[in-house]
Amino acid sequence: MPELRTDRLLLRRWRESDLEPWAAMNADPEIREYLGDLLTREESDATVAAMKSDFEERGFGWWALEARATGAFLGRAGLDVIGEDMPFSGVDVGWRLTRSAWGNGYATEAGRACLAFGFGVLGLPEILASTTVDNLRSQAVMRRIGMTRNPADDFEDPGVPEGPLRRCVLYRAPAEPRTAHRGT
Repeated sequence: MPELRTDRLLLRRWRESDLEPWAAMNADPEIREYLGDLLTREESDATVAAMKSDFEERGFGWWALEARATGAFLGRAGLDVIGEDMPFSGVDVGWRLTRSAWGNGYATEAGRACLAFGFGVLGLPEILASTTVDNLRSQAVMRRIGMTRNPADDFEDPGVPEGPLRRCVLYRAPAEPRTAHRGT
């Protein structure tokens, strides 16, 4: 599993010590505001096991996010294959941070690192991102990392019951065209 490093962040393998702070995030109503129900400790631990398994199987997925200066656990960021039940397909980029990490530019920094990995290492032609229509903070990150939205792509998440979390927006980032260099 590759690690990604930015100026301030380390995107790394999940550790046993991450389980408690991750569970606390999944039990926090403010963090889960746009994600649905709170998770029990067992459900939260199962998500880490699934993320580890996906990474081993595909060579990419959700990294644990750590502050390089302090070693503090900040959440997760990464790339994931879009579920077959969605009205589109591909790979999406995402992030989820502890409340204490909000407003520091970490999601933007991690998102850019994930895009660079997806395009540069995996050779993806496009990377997507989605969130609920009301999650304006996440949409702002998507715009800051160079993604664009076409309202015609907005959708209702088939895995979410009727309500405010069902209506979603979709952002896209195409791979940058490669420029050919010619020698003389």
